[in-house]
Amino acid sequence: MAEPYPGVISFIRRAFSQQNLTPETIDIMIASLSESSLKQYNSAYKKWWLFCNTNKIADCFSVSIPFILKFFTTLFDAGAGYSTLNTYRSALSLVLGKNVGSHDYIIRFLKGVFKKKPCFPKYQCTWDTNLVLDFISNWYPNEDLPLDQLTKKLVTLLALSTAQRVQTLSIINICNIAFNESNVIIIIDNLIKTSAPGKQMPRLSIPFFPNRPEICPAKTLVSYINSTKLLRDGQNSDKLILTTKRPFHNATASTISRWIKLVLSESGINTSIFTAHSARHASTSAANRRGVSVDIIKQTAGWSGNSLIFGKFYNRPLEQNNDNVFAQAIFEDC
Repeated sequence: MAEPYPGVISFIRRAFSQQNLTPETIDIMIASLSESSLKQYNSAYKKWWLFCNTNKIADCFSVSIPFILKFFTTLFDAGAGYSTLNTYRSALSLVLGKNVGSHDYIIRFLKGVFKKKPCFPKYQCTWDTNLVLDFISNWYPNEDLPLDQLTKKLVTLLALSTAQRVQTLSIINICNIAFNESNVIIIIDNLIKTSAPGKQMPRLSIPFFPNRPEICPAKTLVSYINSTKLLRDGQNSDKLILTTKRPFHNATASTISRWIKLVLSESGINTSIFTAHSARHASTSAANRRGVSVDIIKQTAGWSGNSLIFGKFYNRPLEQNNDNVFAQAIFEDC
């Protein structure tokens, strides 16, 4: 009977151990992997382990390129697309060596996968931030709102005003919030997805909008902190955003995503298409349309100066039905 899959951490340890690395060195190398990467790689390693066992491969860390291509072909035939196979390539490169990711045959195979089953950016357009802001403006004054509504308002306004991921919002510490006359400064001192050696941690600046108090993110933040002050006593909760029901505790990124998605849905945004993360697309695209420089957009959202991510994946036109515009312009007035 084949040995059961040992789990993602143990699997990686076995691979690194074959390179005569010490346990202490392996621990440090594994620490370089984020929790989300480990979850993605876990699925890849499970399937790789099963594939090697099925094909009676005694050592799944020492295989040929043709065998890896056979594995990828099996996955492709089962419905895997370019993005999935690219993730698997990255996972196998970690334990089998960089030759897996850079070999000409592997690169050529993935190009063929893209041609046979093209993948495109998730969103071809985005939604109008005014739709959400106009809806939220009715949730005022803040002091009269129930906690769940005030919380949903806050996280949505923070997502739009900072263009940050919900992961970043979930780790904001109360002690890292500084209130000034014109704005609120929030320092992020925990590791996030884009953290890297030599890269500055995010510094979020949220202005006060005295002419629009009903949608002012800084004013909403002040109201939220005042409303949750008693809930924090004795709870030792240093995080800003709490759950809305007893027992109150730190809200997770997935919970914050769910709240934002609820607000989008209530605002009339099609949430069968747009997720909470689309707020990052909507806000950065809106800023670009209104003349904010790309450099400032990248700096605010946490992209490096030479990053192409905004242009390739985030800068999107507003969602509009332009299907008939061209033909109507030609025929209607003739």
